[in-house]
Amino acid sequence: MKKIITTFSILVFCLAVFSSCKKYLDINQNPNSATEAPISGLLANTTYNTAYNVFNASNITSYYVQYLSSPNPGSDIDIYNNIDPSGTWSGFYNIMTDLHDMKALAVTKGSNAYEGVADILMALHLNMASNLWGDVPYSQSFMGVSNLTPVFDNQQDVYDTAMKLLDEGIAALGVTDPTGGLDENSDFIHAGSVTAWIKTAHALKARMLTQVSKTGDYNADAVLTELAAAYTSNDDDAQVSMFENRNPWAQVAVNNAGLDLDGWLSSYFVNAANGATYSVFDPRLPLITDTTQYGDYRGTPNGQGRTGTGTENKECYLSVGGWYSSDNSPLQIITYVECLFMKAEAELRNSDNDAAYTDYLNAITFNMQKMGVADTAITRYTSDPAVAVGSANLTLQLIMKEKYIGCFLSPVTWDDMRRFDYNYVDFELPVGCVLGEFIRRTSYPTVEISANGGNVPDVTLTDHLWWDQ
Repeated sequence: MKKIITTFSILVFCLAVFSSCKKYLDINQNPNSATEAPISGLLANTTYNTAYNVFNASNITSYYVQYLSSPNPGSDIDIYNNIDPSGTWSGFYNIMTDLHDMKALAVTKGSNAYEGVADILMALHLNMASNLWGDVPYSQSFMGVSNLTPVFDNQQDVYDTAMKLLDEGIAALGVTDPTGGLDENSDFIHAGSVTAWIKTAHALKARMLTQVSKTGDYNADAVLTELAAAYTSNDDDAQVSMFENRNPWAQVAVNNAGLDLDGWLSSYFVNAANGATYSVFDPRLPLITDTTQYGDYRGTPNGQGRTGTGTENKECYLSVGGWYSSDNSPLQIITYVECLFMKAEAELRNSDNDAAYTDYLNAITFNMQKMGVADTAITRYTSDPAVAVGSANLTLQLIMKEKYIGCFLSPVTWDDMRRFDYNYVDFELPVGCVLGEFIRRTSYPTVEISANGGNVPDVTLTDHLWWDQ
C-alpha cells in the first residue's frame, strides 16, 4: 500500500504552493522566474494538480461520452455548441510550466528522479491536451517574455514528443539518483516510489499505443510489451486520494445537494448499468448514485434537461458519499483496470481469445473489488450470460462496453469513443445536437485566442484528429 501523506505534509504543500510565484493565464509567463521554487514544492504542486487536471478534462469529456448530462435543456456542452474551456487550458499550462521548471532544476541539481517524473507528467499533459484540442503549443512555450505568441505544434508531432518524453522518463528513473531521490511526502501520486513511476510510464505508453488503433501504427504486441512492465494490481494505480478540502467530484455532489444543480447522470450511462440496455444490473451503480423517488435508476437524456424542478429526486446524479464522490475518493489518473482492458483489446486483436476473455473478466472483477462490491455480487454479474459470453463470443464492442463502466469519469473514454466511431450499443446524438454528427474535438479557449489568436488553428468541432480518421 502507498504511504499515507500526513496532514503536516498537506500544510507544507500548501505553504510551498502559496510561496511560489504568481500564475498567469498566458502560457508563456514563467511563474518561477522571480524566485526559484524548491524542487519538492514543485513535485507537490505538479503531482497534486495533475489529478485536478484530469478532473478538469473529464468535466468536459464526460458530457461527450454521456456519463453526465446537464439538468438544463439545450446546454452548450450537451448539444455540441462551442464552450470556453479556458480554465482547463490554463490549468494544464500552469502545471506544464511548473513541470518545465522542475525538470530544469532537476538537471541543475543532478536529480534524475525529479527529471524522470517531470518528463512523465509532461507527456501525460501533452497527450491529454492534444486529445482535447489537436494542435497545441509546446516547442516554443515556457520561454517567458522572449516569445509571447508560440506556434501550435502539429498534433502528431505532439504525440511523438510525448512518447519520447515517456521513454526519457523511464530511462532517467532507471538510474540511481545521487541526490537521494524523490521526497515521498511531496509526491501525491506514488509517495516517492521510483518503481511505481516507471510502471506508470509504461501504462501511459500502452494507453498511447492503444489510442492509434485506427491507424497503421497500431501494434498489439507493442501494447502488450508495455503492459508487461506496467501495473500488476489495483495498488499500483496512479491516483490522488488526499485533498485540501475534498475530492472535486465530491464538491460537485455537495453543490448539487445544495441545489446548485450539477453531476447529473446521463440516461445512456444509467441504462448501460441498470439492465435496460444489456439485460444485467451492474452492482456498481448503487455505489455511484441513489435510487429516484420511484425506487429505480433513471438518467437525464443529454440535451433534453431534467424532469420537473430538479428537487424532486426524479433522476439520478452523483451521490454525496458515493464511491467516486466522497471527500477522499481517489482522483484516478490511470489504473490497473484500464490496463487490463487494454490488454484484453490487444489480445483479441491478436486472435488470442482465451487470454482476452480472461483479462476482460479480470478487469471487471478488479474494478468491482476496488469499489467494494461484495464477492457474491461480483460472481453474479460475471456469471450472467450477458457478461459471461465465453471466449469464442467475445467482441471488441463488449470489451469497450465494460471498459466504459470500469473507467467511469476518465477522459480516456472519449478517446475510446472516437476510436470506435461512437459505435456503442444504443449510443445516440444528444437531443438538439447542433452539429448533426458526433463531436471530435473541443473548442479552443478564449484565453488563448485573445493572447495568441494569430496562431490558434481554424478548425471545427467535427474535424477529426490525426489518429481518428
